[in-house]
Amino acid sequence: MFFSDIVFAGNGNVTQQGSGGWLGSALGGGWGIRADSGAVVTPQTALALTAVQRAVTILAEAVAQLPVNFYQTTPDDGRTLVRDHPAYALLRVAPNAFQTPFQFNEFKQLSLGLRGNAFALKFYDRGGRVNSLYPLNADRVQVMVSPVDRMPYYRILRMPDGIEGIFPLRDIHHVRWISDNAYTGISPVSLHRDAIGVALSTERHTGKMFGNGTHLSGVITRPATAPAIKDPAGIERITTEWAAKYAGTDNAGRVALLQEGMDFKPLSMSNEDAQLIAARQYGVRDIARIYGIPAHMLGDLDRATHSNIEQQSLEFVIYTLMPWLKRHEEAMERDFLSDEERLGGMIIQFSVAGLLRGDITSRYAAYAQARQWGWMSINDIRRMENLPPVAGGDIYLQPLNMTDARTPQPGIPPAGQPARATDKQIAAIEALLS
Repeated sequence: MFFSDIVFAGNGNVTQQGSGGWLGSALGGGWGIRADSGAVVTPQTALALTAVQRAVTILAEAVAQLPVNFYQTTPDDGRTLVRDHPAYALLRVAPNAFQTPFQFNEFKQLSLGLRGNAFALKFYDRGGRVNSLYPLNADRVQVMVSPVDRMPYYRILRMPDGIEGIFPLRDIHHVRWISDNAYTGISPVSLHRDAIGVALSTERHTGKMFGNGTHLSGVITRPATAPAIKDPAGIERITTEWAAKYAGTDNAGRVALLQEGMDFKPLSMSNEDAQLIAARQYGVRDIARIYGIPAHMLGDLDRATHSNIEQQSLEFVIYTLMPWLKRHEEAMERDFLSDEERLGGMIIQFSVAGLLRGDITSRYAAYAQARQWGWMSINDIRRMENLPPVAGGDIYLQPLNMTDARTPQPGIPPAGQPARATDKQIAAIEALLS
């Protein structure tokens, strides 16, 4: 098999084959990019930022907690749950011998959030069915393009357990973020290295300032005409006694007596401190923009209210989480369903009903309306609440004042037929004419 000279690194960087970009990964060095701020940005250093860590884990845990379901669509636009598909147990019970489905999907989404790609190697049983998925470090995977059919092939650099080689698309489960080459996703960390680098530099500056600097709550001054206290022990005694009597919350509100013209001057927050706090807050909001996550979910509650938090949480599910879920779903359909099954209407979907249920009062009010108007039964509602069905719970109600428009009603002609006068109406008209 002959490949082109372009190799797309699985960590989201595009390099020429044989260049230092993926060679560093081959030697175990990973990859790192120096931002304009001077900070070296890697997935590991970015993950050390609390805002990045919270953003990628929110997405990873949200995806991992959702159950994966197989459905067979029907000609009447309905669908039935499928549990006997060979990949059902793989995605719902155990993807491999050492991971749960939650851990496997969490790893995939975390890799996507940091590197823009998630890879897993398929293992097969003697019948040719996939019976195990081995998660791969995206830093150890290169995507090569065949000049013959333009299909991707995956080179796995030697893993700690000895796995290596070149594998076709059918042997790899690959989920990608947005791409500028159609083969690999772009790393969010690499793409936004300058924004993340500013946040890293701010954190580093804050740590150095607290480690090497001083921060005073106030100073005690004496008149310039007063003689200097030459004994260091005397100065230590004054400051120690002052702190013991007047520092801390237990001593708040006490009255102090100063002699010899002494004066205590509290020190307020400096402009540099205020700018540092503003810079750290801006870094959190910038990272929230990168991942499309509401700022309040990253701990920034400055502009949050009770009313807009609920709306923002709903927008998070619709506009942030759903595109990620769609990427996972379509990749699973491509990699675990045959062409015949996909053309026959089989689909794989995450169940997001639990994320959209809202509070218990709103949920029960919606159930009552659905039950009253007849589009949900008792057992439909119980399934939504993870409760077992009950006998007679599959009956759908219909309000008494609602009837089928096709059913003839007394005195009302069927649809499409002209109205006819009754005998009484005809007699009255004839009497009036005569």
